[in-house]
Amino acid sequence: MLKIYFELNGEPMYVEIKPGEMLLDLLRRLGMKSVKEGCRTGECGACTVLLDGKPVRSCLTFAAKIKGHRVTTLEGLGSPANPHPLQEAFLETGAVQCGFCTPGMILVAYDLLSRNPDPTPEEVREAITGNLCRCTGYVKIVEAVLLAAKRRREGVWR
Repeated sequence: MLKIYFELNGEPMYVEIKPGEMLLDLLRRLGMKSVKEGCRTGECGACTVLLDGKPVRSCLTFAAKIKGHRVTTLEGLGSPANPHPLQEAFLETGAVQCGFCTPGMILVAYDLLSRNPDPTPEEVREAITGNLCRCTGYVKIVEAVLLAAKRRREGVWR
């Protein structure tokens, strides 16, 4: 066992990890329910988290790699009592159906809007291409990201 320090959703963490343990497994062990196990091959995007603000597949990232870094899951963006504007936009537009892909979609959308506050629909589609959704057909997801972008430009963002 190896003990590492990292920041999870703004909180310092000291945890023991097993040799070869994947970030997905560590986060689930720590109670992060938004991080989903989909394919274990990095193809579906359900396990996406932000590592130092950039999207990564937690099923492909060794837990040892996060030593000294910041990890953000959907729980770190907002809560049911205080949702992030992206979460609100997903709910308002009907972009959430089964919800399995939603955390990864929101985190890649957060990354996109952090870099590009006024994306085109094509840029949104490009940003989410690595995240699979079997329910929505992506139209509502693109609408949600564009609505959140509009609100960000209007100053409703954190």
